[in-house]
Amino acid sequence: MASSSSSSSPRAPAISSQPWNHDVFLNFRGKDTRKTFVDYLYKALVQQGIDTYKDEETLPGDDLQHPSLVKAIEESHIGVIVFSKNYADSPWCLDELTHIMKCKDMRGQIVIPIFYDVDPSEVRIQKRKYGQAFAKHELKNKKKVESWRKALVDASNLSGWVPKNIANRYESAAIKEIVDNISSRLQLVNSSVNEKLIGIVTRVQRLKSALQIGLGGVNMIGIWGGGGGGKTTLASSIYDEIHRMFDGCCFVANIREESSRHGLEELQKQILKKMEGKSIGGGRSLIDKRFRNRKVLIVLDDVNHLDQLEALAGSPDWFGEGSRIIITTRDEHLLKVHEVVVHDISLLNVDEAIQLFHKYAFRGSMPMEDYEQLSKEVVSYAGGLPFALTILGSSLCDKNIDQWRSALARLKKIPDNKILEKLKISFNGLTKVQKDLFLDIACFFRWVEKDTAMEMLDANGFHPVIGVEELRQKALITILDGRFDMHDLLQEMGHYIVREEHPRNPEKHSRVWKKEDVLTICAMDATMELDMIEAIKADYSSFREAKPPPILANMRNLRYIQWKGDPANPSGNNFPPRGLCCLVLEYAIQDQLWNGYKYLPNLKMIKLWQLKNLVMTPNFDGIPLLERFKLHGCPKLKEIHSSFGRLDKLVCLSIIDCKGIKKFPSISRFKKIETLSFAECPRVFKLSKIQRKMDSLGDEDMSSAVRELSDLNNIQLRYFRYFRFFRREYLRKLDLGFC
Repeated sequence: MASSSSSSSPRAPAISSQPWNHDVFLNFRGKDTRKTFVDYLYKALVQQGIDTYKDEETLPGDDLQHPSLVKAIEESHIGVIVFSKNYADSPWCLDELTHIMKCKDMRGQIVIPIFYDVDPSEVRIQKRKYGQAFAKHELKNKKKVESWRKALVDASNLSGWVPKNIANRYESAAIKEIVDNISSRLQLVNSSVNEKLIGIVTRVQRLKSALQIGLGGVNMIGIWGGGGGGKTTLASSIYDEIHRMFDGCCFVANIREESSRHGLEELQKQILKKMEGKSIGGGRSLIDKRFRNRKVLIVLDDVNHLDQLEALAGSPDWFGEGSRIIITTRDEHLLKVHEVVVHDISLLNVDEAIQLFHKYAFRGSMPMEDYEQLSKEVVSYAGGLPFALTILGSSLCDKNIDQWRSALARLKKIPDNKILEKLKISFNGLTKVQKDLFLDIACFFRWVEKDTAMEMLDANGFHPVIGVEELRQKALITILDGRFDMHDLLQEMGHYIVREEHPRNPEKHSRVWKKEDVLTICAMDATMELDMIEAIKADYSSFREAKPPPILANMRNLRYIQWKGDPANPSGNNFPPRGLCCLVLEYAIQDQLWNGYKYLPNLKMIKLWQLKNLVMTPNFDGIPLLERFKLHGCPKLKEIHSSFGRLDKLVCLSIIDCKGIKKFPSISRFKKIETLSFAECPRVFKLSKIQRKMDSLGDEDMSSAVRELSDLNNIQLRYFRYFRFFRREYLRKLDLGFC
């Protein structure tokens, strides 16, 4: 990484800001050493996990003009120069050397000379073959000779290696000593780099502890978390710190993308090549054979399918004692199926987040006082997500305070595209039903009690018992204190997905939940067709308008309605829509839900809360699949329609504080009932009158009933004198409060 300079220093050239993409660049005379010393050195470096650039063939031309070589030199942390007898004959080698020494001065690149079969003094003062070579260069390349001479002198004056003078002239032992030295230098550099990464030190230590470095066995551990949370950064940081402790190591990046582009066989070959230092054919069987007796470290980055794990790290038996396999993924399910230990990624705390944001927004300097509050707002918006903090900090770096305010205001309406695309990777990998489930939770059910939301999601046909767990395993939602939750930016992403195609036309959204969007729709012509809306949640009780227009009747494709306040006489011919699955009304003023008989083959849940004027329930014969019926606070309701007793799919019946009810039908067909809740209905629920006999259920006295129901959850038997219980088949909850 480029060293920082003071404000009074001259501006560094452009190459000083480039990243290090290689550990080592090898500069050598191919004619002398390509197939001997350099070949052995290269393989030893690669096997030690050192990313080494070596041009495989001599490129055309006499000057250093090939862009890939120039780029490789500039992006290499260490330049290793192998001086040999005929090295100075090559203008190409001398051009490379000159550029390496330039990078040393400008970027702080480390340069290590190796004097192979040549004395350092020959290089320094250009005598013998070096002198002969320069005599020829004086005739052909007079303009470059001085810069070449200077580069040779400067390089030969650096501390380096003379292989014939070490390890008793054993070349293999000399190479090992050289590689160990290079490895140590890189380890010091990487440790220093890691310390500059905000919050990384404690996270690396926690992961190292989980990996149990130095102990036996083969450990596979998966770093799991959402997009932009720092999984790859953590994996690469610990890889840099520990990879030299292993016989072989390999970091396979971007597996999600690379496997779809090139296939798993290419990734298998990539692992073999990085481990062996050369291209090798074969696949999983060869990985198994090659590494069975070797202590290896492999990082598999961004895994998103089980077949990737099976192909690249199929079993601990593939690897030798002490091996460690690190996997990064957004999908916890993959790790558990593959029996990998799950290691949660922890997002940045507030202090760490502020440090990271300041690093990019103010380039490490302290912000001016006027910016402090705005900085806190940005940090709060990013919610500890390192990727978001980096993007936002960089985008605000050179902006004035008015531009900051404008940017923050825009973010509340339009998410940053780079952050959005990073987060959408997980969403795009979902199935259709998983996407719908996620969007419903993001739009309607964040912070809602899980049990309450699950009933509504189930009524909508989303199979939430499995679906919610799948979303949790993909790090898209969490369950916190019994309620649905998710990262703020994930919720924002969900909202944006619903609104992105028509941000100013809520009548074209699949889901409507924002107050301003409901008001916009209510202000439209009463005949406006609203067929694109499939779910709506609105609190009209807080609106200033005295009475809303009958918009629900125009939403013919609604599957979910949760409306608080007067829904404006929804009892017209078009309400409710035939596809309705879940109906929740609160504080409405109508005396009935709709006129006459309605056939609603998909309606599975009706919840009526504080409908003070409700006097009758609908005819239930048209609702054959109704599973949940809940009434709370409907004092004028006198009776439940007789057809209610013919429902045979009902699993939950809850009637609370409906003191006016006098008639209740027989519930003899309630064979699947799981929850019965009757509270504060004393005039009706002398419960022995509700049901004398259920199919396959026999009368029991009180003492035997208590024994019979002793395994049930949440039994509440309060304020009643006598009740003859029935043996349970499906019943899970019974609440008879104040009856």
